[in-house]
Amino acid sequence: MSRYDETRIGELLRRLPPAPEGWVRAAQELPLARLGLDELVRRAEADAEFRSRLIADLEAALRDEGVEPDPQLVEALRRRFQA
Repeated sequence: MSRYDETRIGELLRRLPPAPEGWVRAAQELPLARLGLDELVRRAEADAEFRSRLIADLEAALRDEGVEPDPQLVEALRRRFQA
C-alpha cells in the first residue's frame, strides 16, 4: 500500500466533488438531534408516565414535546426502547 503524507491526502480530498447539500445539512443537525434523542430516552427511563406515553403513541408524544416525528427518529427511538 502506498504511503501518503498529509499534504498529498489534502490534495486528493480537494479533488473530490463537494458533498451534496442534504448530506452537509444532515451532518450539521445530527449532534443536536442525538442530544434530543438522548434526553428523551433519559426522561423515559426516569419517568414511568412519560415512558408509557411514548410507548402508547410515540409520534403524538414527540409532537407534544415539540419534536417532529421524522421516520428515522421514530425508528431509532423504537429500537432504543426495545433494548
